[in-house]
This record gives sequence, structure tokens and C-alpha cells, in this order.
Amino acid sequence: MTNIDAKAVASLRARTGVSMMQCKSALEEANGDEEMAIDILRKKGASAAAKKADREQTEGLIFTAESDGKAAMIRLDCETDFVARDDNFKELGQSIVDALLSDGVDAAKAVADEKLPGMVQKLGENISVGEMERKEAAVAGVYVHSNGKIGVIVGLSSGSPEVARDVAMHAAAMSPLYITPNDVSQDAVNREKAIWEEQLAQEGKPAEIMAKIMAGKEKKFREDNALISQEFVKEPGTTVDTFLGDAQVTEYVRLAV
Repeated sequence: MTNIDAKAVASLRARTGVSMMQCKSALEEANGDEEMAIDILRKKGASAAAKKADREQTEGLIFTAESDGKAAMIRLDCETDFVARDDNFKELGQSIVDALLSDGVDAAKAVADEKLPGMVQKLGENISVGEMERKEAAVAGVYVHSNGKIGVIVGLSSGSPEVARDVAMHAAAMSPLYITPNDVSQDAVNREKAIWEEQLAQEGKPAEIMAKIMAGKEKKFREDNALISQEFVKEPGTTVDTFLGDAQVTEYVRLAV
């Protein structure tokens, strides 16, 4: 029998909405061939969900839950905005994220495995759980944009949930990729440097000032892409770091549909 790894099972489950056990069984029967496994599922009781496997999921919503310094967030994907606005879809997403907050990833996956296939059949679309995040901090704040398609968790070392939520709201709008300028990856900096060097060469900048210009560009790039060094949207002229005072950002995650 072909050894089926967890990644293959997760891939089939994302495409079909069928339980993990059913996916693993079908993949074993199909010797790891995902398309054949879908056909096997169609021939069994999971056919209604499996028939939707090839349909793209470009819509969905972000769901969050929070309590006493803990925060959880998931992305639940579907095919159309019509289904994303359905109360059954919203109840499903909230039940999964509530389980994630209270009992962790395995519990959230168990709720999804139990409820997803039936919801796929009921709503007539491919539905799957995307990213799942669970964070703990001394102070946690959660923000979900009004359209339900962008969500942020921010954890702070001190302060209030309201301050953490304000920073999360900022991150939803400004999309920082990192917490601090030092967190910006060297690979990302190097990609930008290649562009800057070409631009400066075309501008005919003298070699003796190239290094200084490049250093300035790198500093700005790092600051623009880091949460704490961005200009705070609610207080123009003030960085997020200054707004926070003594509090430090210890956790940060942003999900978007």
C-alpha cells in the first residue's frame, strides 16, 4: 500500500471538503493519485462534495474569537460572495474558530471534518478552511474589516485590548509584512537592491554616493514594511512604536481573502 502523507490528505480535503479519514482512504485506494481519489469519492457517499473539487474558491470570510489574552482567526473559503454572506456559512466559520480558540488546532479540524461535507452539500459550493492562527499574549487585540475579508491579531507586552485593536486596525489598512525593521528578510532587501542599483545606474549617480543612497533606500524600505515603524493611521506624524509607548508588539498575524 502506498504511504500517504498528511500533505496529500490535506490537499484532497481542501479540494473536496470531505473528511480527513475519507480522503486518506481514497488516496490509499488510488495509490496516491489525487484525481483518481476524487473519482473514488464520487462513487461513494461523498460524491456531492467531490464533484465540486475542481471549482475555484476565490471568496470567503475571516472569522475571529478572543478571550483573556488569547485570540484565534481562520479564513473560510468558498466560491461566491453569495455563499459567504449566508448565515449557515457564518455559523460554520464561527464554530470552527471558537473551537480553535478554546481547544486548539486539532479541535478546530475535528469540527471542520464533522461539519464541512454537509455544508458543501447544503450550500452547493466547494468550501474549505484556509489558514488558521492562534496567538497568546499579555494583551491581545483583534480587528476584522467591515467587509469581513481582512483580519488581524496583535499581541502586546502590556497596555489594553483597545490599544492592541487600534494597532490591528492599522495593520489591516497598511498591510505590514513584519513587526520590526530588523525582521525584514535579507532576501526581500536584496531583491529591492537589484532594482535600486539599476535605477541609480540609469540616473548616472556617481559611485562615491551610491552606497549612501542605497543605505538610505534600505532603511526606508525596512521601515515602510514593518508594523512598528509605519506612520500610525489614527495619528499622522506618529509611528506605531511611539503610539505604543512602553508596550511592545509580541504577536502579529494578518489574514485576507
